Formats: sequence, structure tokens, C-alpha cells
Amino acid sequence: MAAAESPSAALRRRDLCSRGIRLAGKMRADVVDLLDAYVEQQGLDASASVAAVEGVPLAAVERWDEQTGTQRLLENLAAYRAFRALLAQMLEEQREQLGEADTGLGRALAAVLLQGDEEEEEDGPPPPPRLSLFEQKLRGLGVLRELAQWAVRSVRDLRQLAKPSPATGAAPGLAESS
Repeated sequence: MAAAESPSAALRRRDLCSRGIRLAGKMRADVVDLLDAYVEQQGLDASASVAAVEGVPLAAVERWDEQTGTQRLLENLAAYRAFRALLAQMLEEQREQLGEADTGLGRALAAVLLQGDEEEEEDGPPPPPRLSLFEQKLRGLGVLRELAQWAVRSVRDLRQLAKPSPATGAAPGLAESS
């Protein structure tokens, strides 16, 4: 059972969770719009099947319900950092492919990438090996799909964390939620 937290700590936790929920919700909405533009710009079929792409965090995590709240939040943070690195790479590839001629898709990618800049340092995994143009397009589709699902999962987790426990007034463990 979690120990009761002070009212100021509970308020601070709820405030941080609310900010995270707003950011993840906005990011999801922007990514859904970006996904539509990306599919059209890249000439892809929106229903194309994309196998798991190396380096792309999966929104569905095995044994997710068995993890503690801290483990889930740490996994969300690690996924966020990986997505940032992948989006930066997609932006660079987009600029290489189309130059500055197509600013719409590039601006949309940059906008999603910049959403969390004030809270993140520039760490990330090393870039994956060079891919063919078609492989880059499919990887981009996979990245955007998983990012949209990751944002949904993050909002759900943060909402659970923001709820006070009725018995103790403290935050519940996310392991109890599904």
C-alpha cells in the first residue's frame, strides 16, 4: 500500500500528469493529421501492413499490466526519446528527398518533433543503417502509427497516475490498471 502524500505533492503530481496528458493528446492529434499527409505525400496505401520496424518502440508492450507505475513511466519516457530520434531522422530524410520544396510535410514533422523540446535533452539511440527510399517510407509509416498508439497509452497511464487512491489519498500503482 502506498503511503499518503502531502497535499502539495499530490497537487504537483496532478499538475505534471495534466501537462503530460495535454502534451500527449496534442501530439496524438497532430500525428494522426501528419499520418494522413505522410501517406498521401509518400504515395503509400493507408492500410499497408508494416511489420515491426527495428528501433521503433511498440505501443503494445508484453506484460504491461504486470509492471509498476514507475516501470511504465520509465518505459514511456524511453519510448518518447526513441520516437524523438526517429522523427528527427525522418525529418532529415524528408529534406534530403525533397529539399526545401515540400515545406508542408517537413513543417508538420518538425512541429511534432518540437512539442516536447522544453523538457528533453538531445539523447537518443544511434541512427539505424541507411535504408532504401521505399524502406524509409515504410519505416516512417510504422513510426507514425506506433507514435499515435504510444500517445494513447501514455494518456491512459498518466490519467491513472493522476487519480488519488480513495483509501489513502495517494496515487494508485499503475500495475492495478489495465
